[in-house]
Amino acid sequence: MNVQEKVEKTPNVPFAGYFLNGVPREDPELTHVGPGTVCGEYLRKFWHPVALSSNLRDLPHAARIMGEDLVAFRDKSGNVGVLHRHCSHRGTSLEYGIVSERGIRCCYHGWLFDVDGRILETPGEPPDSKLKDSFYHGAYPAIECNGLVFTYMGPPEEEPEFPILDTFEWPRGNRLVPYSIHHPCNWLQVAENFQDPVHAVFLHTNLTNVQFTEAWGNMPTVDFGELDDGMYYITCRRVGDMVWVRSNHFLAPNLGQVAALWEDADEEKYFGRASITRWTVPIDDTHCWIFGFRHYNDNVDPKGLGKPEECGDNSVDFFGQTGERPYEDTQRTPGDYEAQISQREIAIHALEHRGSSDEGVLRMRRILRNGAHSETRVPQPADKKRSSGVIHTYTHDTILRIPVRSDVDDNAMMKELGRKVIQAIFAGDAYEGDDRQAEIERGLKALTADFAGGGKAA
Repeated sequence: MNVQEKVEKTPNVPFAGYFLNGVPREDPELTHVGPGTVCGEYLRKFWHPVALSSNLRDLPHAARIMGEDLVAFRDKSGNVGVLHRHCSHRGTSLEYGIVSERGIRCCYHGWLFDVDGRILETPGEPPDSKLKDSFYHGAYPAIECNGLVFTYMGPPEEEPEFPILDTFEWPRGNRLVPYSIHHPCNWLQVAENFQDPVHAVFLHTNLTNVQFTEAWGNMPTVDFGELDDGMYYITCRRVGDMVWVRSNHFLAPNLGQVAALWEDADEEKYFGRASITRWTVPIDDTHCWIFGFRHYNDNVDPKGLGKPEECGDNSVDFFGQTGERPYEDTQRTPGDYEAQISQREIAIHALEHRGSSDEGVLRMRRILRNGAHSETRVPQPADKKRSSGVIHTYTHDTILRIPVRSDVDDNAMMKELGRKVIQAIFAGDAYEGDDRQAEIERGLKALTADFAGGGKAA
């Protein structure tokens, strides 16, 4: 009997440890990311962050992404390169290379590589040598955006447009601060936390301490919706006379936006936007990075609780996201980091006993599996680029004054309200910029009047 058969035939008895002492294999389709793997080839068809711009100073930056050893650098002309790390001459690591006016030079024999992999010089060879013109060194396209360095590692003929999200530019005065966080575990168990809204009630509030605000501890109604390129959740919480409607938007395979962190839900708000934009990027099968932007503006953080000075290389300004606290502290007050890395280096899906609260995780896994096995072109975020050049996103906090009514099932009302809120946001897609914001706010205010005034009774 193999391990999986033993797990499936475990009797429903106390002290069943003996029957459960084997660990089945992980799900390789979604967790293995190296070249030639199902998920690895899927992921390679998108742009991914590989470094902070601040990592590229006068020295090369060694990186490992999806099982490939890379080196990122900015040459003295300001061009950014992402190359295979080992010199194609004799294999010396280019992390010890010399950043040059154009490209990077290997320290061992002086070969000079341009950002596209072109070999510019082989100084130890005879002057008439054709060696440098006979092949290219491994290289990937690179783009800098708001302090992050992105690369595309897939087939050159399928290179997509780089996605520019609306939240990069709105609201006015928005400040994007890049950050990274290293995780010693598989990428998927970090990424899928993003579509598990129920964990916030327990991990972030009721079972440990109030890591964000007390309003997070109210059990929400939960709903989900799928889009061509991803999914979103809708949660609705009752906070006194207010209903707090919140959505996180996931763009497959690994890009997501998080709404406000320190939301008290004590005053009305219409279409508050993202506080975090983040990518979960595999290093290999058992390690990953979160690379992202923290958003600082009066819309998402009106009380000024964010601390941009705490965001950077393996650092961010909210609780429980990194592995630098003393072990006993993490046991007493675990955060997302501990909950995710402790699922094993690679979470074993075959051992999970999933319930209704796991719907978002299951939908996300299905979206990823379908994308990885698709025989047609993989949908890209930039496919939904607007005439303005940006991509509309749907992460939001919306807080409406709708008191409890004795003649209405409050949970049923909130679930219906959540769906109406997202419909009002989608209706704004016919507009751009400030006009979109104004149209969405108009629709949301109409919902307040409708639901609070008794027009909607479940």
